[in-house]
Parts: sequence; structure tokens; C-alpha cells
Amino acid sequence: MTQASSLNIITLGCSKNTVDSEKLLAQFAAAGYRVVYDKYNFDSEIVIINTCGFINDAKEESINTILHFAGAKKEGKIKKLYVMGCLSERYKDELRAEITEVEEFFGVNSPEEVVLGLKENYIPELVPSRILSGPSHYAYLKISEGCDRSCSFCAIPAIRGTYISRPVDDLVAEAAELAERGVRELILIAQDLSYYGLDLYKEQKLPDLLRALLKVEKLEWIRLHYLYPANFPLAILDIMATEPRLCNYIELPVQHISDRVLKLMKRSHGGPETRSLLQTIRKRLPEAAIRTSLISGHPGEDDTDHRELIDFISDFRFNRLGVFTYSHEENTFAANNYKDDIPESLKSERRDEIMEIQQAISLENNMALIGKTMKVIIDRKDTEYFYGRSEYDSPGVDQEILIPLNNQNLKPGDFTKVKIVSASEFDLIGEVIED
Repeated sequence: MTQASSLNIITLGCSKNTVDSEKLLAQFAAAGYRVVYDKYNFDSEIVIINTCGFINDAKEESINTILHFAGAKKEGKIKKLYVMGCLSERYKDELRAEITEVEEFFGVNSPEEVVLGLKENYIPELVPSRILSGPSHYAYLKISEGCDRSCSFCAIPAIRGTYISRPVDDLVAEAAELAERGVRELILIAQDLSYYGLDLYKEQKLPDLLRALLKVEKLEWIRLHYLYPANFPLAILDIMATEPRLCNYIELPVQHISDRVLKLMKRSHGGPETRSLLQTIRKRLPEAAIRTSLISGHPGEDDTDHRELIDFISDFRFNRLGVFTYSHEENTFAANNYKDDIPESLKSERRDEIMEIQQAISLENNMALIGKTMKVIIDRKDTEYFYGRSEYDSPGVDQEILIPLNNQNLKPGDFTKVKIVSASEFDLIGEVIED
């Protein structure tokens, strides 16, 4: 490798992959590479694709991206192509046989193998360091690897292995380093935040981790993603209620409400427990935004189950909601034991009905915000607007607040007070309120 060698990493899939890519690039930057993130860039000599292999759509995107850059290598636009991540973990042998333009395929949880595979030295002391791929004012903190749940539809435990918590001290050190570099919003991610600590400390430690992270004074907001409903750590609600720097935002992927379907899904929570937990959260944190995800068309879901789900979301009125149609993934319990007998058209029809209801709920919720003042973080701007978010919205998945430029002297990472003046189903319009 020469000093001029350049490396481009393309990250597909979830924010957990993003963290893996950011840490990997820190290793290559230390080795002297010019490193970039650019999905469409053919200028770099070396390309690494960090793939997703969770559901069919993600697998297709990953394969198409690999083929795109394999073609670029054939044409001499790039010199070397490597593939890593979930798709590579699941289908390494098949991919290696079919796409010979790739120098090497690496799996997950193997940054050292990737670095050594490119004939560079892996530096363990650099592990907390990252080169952020997005705006410098927010970052994701991955607190664990893998998952110990056995949900019927999910291939993640087979791909990423069992749950491994990272020590509290290591996480606080990484968070402090990010804060010193300008990160103001820290977003905690894992396949299951609720489980954190059980493997390492023999008890749930998420509340203790939050208290430790809140001692990092330069962090303005801490946000939680992916809290599993079963064994939900209720103590975090008390922290949220008293600590304004912990965002009033809870992502709780319930997947369904029918007790029968939840049993088929092999979830560790049933319908009654789910309803009780959600009501507890609403009672103790009435201002919190609750985000959920659902699966439409899981094997065994009938019209009665679907109607129960429709009635539930209409009644509970989630602040944020996403729906996936069921994907029959090989080597999962569902694929091995159930027939994928619900037509894709019916899955999509059920999904669309749910989203139509959620769209109306979102519009009503947003209209009720007109006239209210909110604390907002600025993410970006274009020729007309600044784009920001309140504590109730996470980047990339939730709505934004659009603020007309009006010669305001704002920049990404700034916090400001904004009065909401207009609303649509999935966005708000606001104006800056001067102190």
C-alpha cells in the first residue's frame, strides 16, 4: 500500500453496520489510506461493501451493489473489491462461487480479519475510534453484539451469534471520545437494549449504563433504540422522567398484538403483557414518543388477527410506526416449520391498511403540535430550509421539522427553540424563537 491508496466503504442496512464501518475505516486511516464513504464513487482504488442480509429486499440491494462494483472492477474503474457483513456471513460460499471479481468475503464481527485480509496491521488500541460517516453532531453507540432471542422470523442470531454485552466502562470511554469530537446526540443501539448486561453482569444493566453515560457532560441528548418488550427495564422510565438529556423516545418493536400470532412468532411476550407495558409507559411518560414496528402476513395470521391489530393501533395511537411484510428467511424457525402461505398481495394489502391508519394518526398528532415550542437540533440545510428534529424523532427514520432559512445563523449540531406553525402527516414546519 502506498500513501496515495484510497479506500471507499459502502454501508448497507442498519445503523449497527454503520458503526462497524466507522470503526473499520479508523483502522485503515491509521494505516495511511485516504478513506471515504460514497456509494456511487468509482474514484477509489479499493472498495469494501458492508452488506445486509436480514430480509429479501435487503439481500437484493446488497447483491445488486456487489454486482455493480464487480462490473466496475471488470472495466478497470476500481482495483480491488471486498465484501463483508451479514449477507457475506450467510452466503459466503455461494457468493464466492458466483462473483469471482471479489477478492475476499468476510463475515460479521471480524474487523481484524478484514484489516489483515488487506495486508495491514490491526491496532486493538484503536477499537473505540471511529470516522463518522454522517453528520458530526450525532453518532450511534453499539452496546452489544448478537441476540439470545428465538423469534421465528429472525435470522439475526444465526448471523451475528449470541448476545455479548460490551462493558460499561468501555462504552463510557467511547461516548466521551465522541463527545470531545463534537457529538451532541448519542443513539444507543443493539439488537435488544433490554437484555443489556445479563450475559456480562448477570443482571439487566441498561439503567446503570444510562446513569454512567449521563455523566459525559458534553452530550446533550441520549436516545434509545430497539427495546425488546419482554423483561423491559422499567427503571429507565424513572430516569427519563427526571433527566431531560435522556430523550422522551422509546422504540419498542411489538411486531403484533394477537396473542396467537405472537406465540407463532415465538416472541417472549403475549398480547396482554404488551398492552399492559404500553399503558404503563404512557401513564408514567405521557409526553414520550413511542415508536414500534409490526410484521404483516406472518404465517398463520388470519383476518381475525389482522383486525385485532388494526383495532389496537387505532386505539393506542403510536407516535411512530413502521410495517414490514413477512419475509420467509431460510434457517429460521418459521422457514423450517411454517408454510409461507399468505399471498404477497395480501401481505401488502394488510400493510397498506395499517399505514393508512397510521398516516391519519400522525396527521392528527402533528396538527395538535401547532403553536407549541420545541427544542430542536439542526441536522442539515438546503436552499430553502434548515432541517431539524425534536427529541421525539430519530435521524433517518422519523419526521423532520422544516425551518425557513430567513437569514438564520444556524449550522448542523446547533440546538434552537422552534415554534410549530404548520404540519403535514410526516413533517412539521417551524420558526425559530429568539431567546
